[in-house]
Amino acid sequence: MTATYSIRAIDPIVVKQLLDRDDAGRPPRVSTDHEGGAPLRCCLRFSEPGETIALVAYEPLRRWATETGADPGPYDERGPVFVHAGDCTGGYDTAPYPRPRRRVFRRYAADGHILGGRLAEPHEANEDVLAAAFGDPDVALVHVRAVEFGCFLYEARRPADGEASGAARRPEEQRQAS
Repeated sequence: MTATYSIRAIDPIVVKQLLDRDDAGRPPRVSTDHEGGAPLRCCLRFSEPGETIALVAYEPLRRWATETGADPGPYDERGPVFVHAGDCTGGYDTAPYPRPRRRVFRRYAADGHILGGRLAEPHEANEDVLAAAFGDPDVALVHVRAVEFGCFLYEARRPADGEASGAARRPEEQRQAS
């Protein structure tokens, strides 16, 4: 069986909301990233030295649940993420965050309940871990997180009911898991 999924950065509309007030109700913490290397969730790349970025609180599971009608209950959580402090083109040209790192892949069912997680080592391709996750028909959503701080990096979603197989927000985000 081949499963289709899309990798998603934080939607530009949501980024604008977070830059007004984040999911904790606070204004963003804006700074110049002098060294570069902050994982930006708006475009799924690392910041460049000198870029202006914002640190905001984000509730990815709650926002997904609002879209889908799921009820994650106690699995909902809030955490810090970096985004561009100004306009961002969004999207990405290659796999998100190409530098090898350990990652946690949390799997969620369509009702919002957690199905488990998997620690991936730096030598493992994210695509392989996502393919294995979406090989389980109960998996609707996968959150990819940093091990060091537990921060949300990006999500991968199975197409929603009514969407054509292979549908995604942007065609370049399509991935086939087999």
